Amino acid sequence: MKKRIVFTGGAGKAGRHVVPYLVDHGYEVLNVDLVPLNHPGVNTLIADIADSGEMFNALSSHFGFEGFETGKGPAPIDAVVHFAAVPRVLIKPDNETFRINTIGTYNVIEAAVKLGIRKVIIASSETTYGVCFAEGDKDFHQFPLEEDYDIDPMDSYGLSKLVNEKTARAFAMRTGADIYALRIGNVIEPHEYDRFPAFLADPMSRKRNAWSYIDARDLGQIVDLAIRKDGLGFQVFNAVNDTITATIPTQEFLAKYCPNVPIRRKLGEFEGPLSNRKTREVLGFREEHDWRKYVPVK
Repeated sequence: MKKRIVFTGGAGKAGRHVVPYLVDHGYEVLNVDLVPLNHPGVNTLIADIADSGEMFNALSSHFGFEGFETGKGPAPIDAVVHFAAVPRVLIKPDNETFRINTIGTYNVIEAAVKLGIRKVIIASSETTYGVCFAEGDKDFHQFPLEEDYDIDPMDSYGLSKLVNEKTARAFAMRTGADIYALRIGNVIEPHEYDRFPAFLADPMSRKRNAWSYIDARDLGQIVDLAIRKDGLGFQVFNAVNDTITATIPTQEFLAKYCPNVPIRRKLGEFEGPLSNRKTREVLGFREEHDWRKYVPVK
């Protein structure tokens, strides 16, 4: 039997690739969003994550008209993947970004666990590491950036994601549910690899992203693996690619461009400064879309 997944934010930049990945890998998906997702077999329920009642209703709903045929009411949901959010700063006022993202995540997780759903995956962000939307030129505390880093964002978006991780941890401790937070890197869609020559030509243009990214299709794989991996309670995983967006080895690159930032362990030759080591070792992630497959390197 197919696993039934409610996915919030499936019409967004990441979601419109992750949802098809999940469908192709045997999941039945209901998209919950403010705008429809145009993908065969996936219904969109128009709902607002900032409304608690709508989230309780959305997570106890039929996925489509075929659900009425059973006569038994909506079937159980196996997992919730929560990507819906104001996706960055400077789209809405800061207070509204913070409000929607934090209360929305609270509402989704609360509805899920109170309805008996034992697996929730939430979208956290690389911005929690504090440099992406920092005022001025801020250095990272250390390399590599791993999940035990003292995250310290100063912006409304990154702060909302930090709070969401604490919310997830609280509900996981309270209920025993598995709730995993994915610190998603800069999402790159398949058509966006034409941007990489400019990244390579101006290395410091990628400092705010820690010279990392995630291919939207590889993000689908990470979400799939997270759904399948049970029993971990609350966890944080860096959802990023394997390697640095640069043509010289990582330690040499960091010594040149971030000479004052300590390196706390030996890095792989081209290992990403925002490291996915835990995601590879715990979830079994294997990158399929390295940028070097799509970008000529001189």
